[in-house]
Amino acid sequence: MRDCRGMIFDLDGTLLDSMGVWSQIDVDFLAKRGIDLPEDYQQAVTPMGARQAADYTIERFHLPDTPEMLMEEWLSMAYEAYSRDIPLKPYAYEYVEKLYREGKKLAIATSSDRYLVLPALEITGLLPIMTSVVTAAEVSRGKGFPDIYQRAAEHLGLRASDCAVYEDIIEGIRGAKAGGFLAVGVYEKQNEENYQQIRAESDLYIHSFRELL
Repeated sequence: MRDCRGMIFDLDGTLLDSMGVWSQIDVDFLAKRGIDLPEDYQQAVTPMGARQAADYTIERFHLPDTPEMLMEEWLSMAYEAYSRDIPLKPYAYEYVEKLYREGKKLAIATSSDRYLVLPALEITGLLPIMTSVVTAAEVSRGKGFPDIYQRAAEHLGLRASDCAVYEDIIEGIRGAKAGGFLAVGVYEKQNEENYQQIRAESDLYIHSFRELL
């Protein structure tokens, strides 16, 4: 792996072991409306910011709700978990703290809402060592594009070529590489159906952060 001065991390499924929370939210949210969760729904919305996901969900299922109503409901369903009991993935803290001690600049680039992200980072001890936290709401396009990673790199004061991006979804890997970032794929069980693609397109692929210690 080339020597990078900045490290930009996705949160859900990369540092946080939180994908199961979102899977259950999707099931419960649609069940309230008498809709079974389609197999492709989670893969479709995962790279999106909250507003884009709300627009997509309303259009796909012909819901009478406004985007604001959906986003408020999702936030309410997720907040308790994010503020109390979502763990980091094994060795994630040890690896990020090692990078911090080495003088690397660290940032989060996440599709989740800042209202959820900040409590989770605080509880896990990561917030004090992050230079920047960027959410998808701050850029115009989702994680299939480099926008969110470019914004994070700007906050770090670095060029894309000086930064690595850690992601667990294929859209994130492709967006990072499109922007000239080093793309590090991180194994996530929820994304096993895209495992071969993610591994093939990543510049480096890991099953656990322990491999990088």
